[in-house]
Amino acid sequence: MDLPIVADAAAIARRRSPPVPETPTTSAPAAPVFPPGRYGRRRAARRRRPWIPALLAAVLIAVMVVVSFRLYRQYGDPSYDAQVITYTEITDSQVVIDFQVTVPEGGAAVCLLRARSKDGVEVGHEEVRVVAGPGQRHVTVRHRLATTARPILGEVLRCRPAN
Repeated sequence: MDLPIVADAAAIARRRSPPVPETPTTSAPAAPVFPPGRYGRRRAARRRRPWIPALLAAVLIAVMVVVSFRLYRQYGDPSYDAQVITYTEITDSQVVIDFQVTVPEGGAAVCLLRARSKDGVEVGHEEVRVVAGPGQRHVTVRHRLATTARPILGEVLRCRPAN
């Protein structure tokens, strides 16, 4: 025979277990007490030193400034600058590049020229030596660059002091 479903509050209260006493949460847990003579002595709380990260950041910035200055002096000399004027006479085997180089008066530079095809592949490159005359800072140069395929443009990648 099936037992009837009991839905009255008294029957439900009889079937429950007694309530569990709750501990108050207002008291903070005490520090653990360790047996004497074990675990060494407790260290005092360390002081925070907020100036250490600031000092490390200042040192890092100073190092970065020094490295940047050295790299600029080595690779970024503004007294050697090139600008493409035009590139013409484009065929399957050449391009003529006209460019102007700024060098110190009476100085010399070596410029790297490059030609690229329609799909961006380098089809020719060559280093060209440029010498400025006495009292001359801007030198205009015309150079015929041989290529392995039809180029779409000619460019000057960089100029550096000639040795």
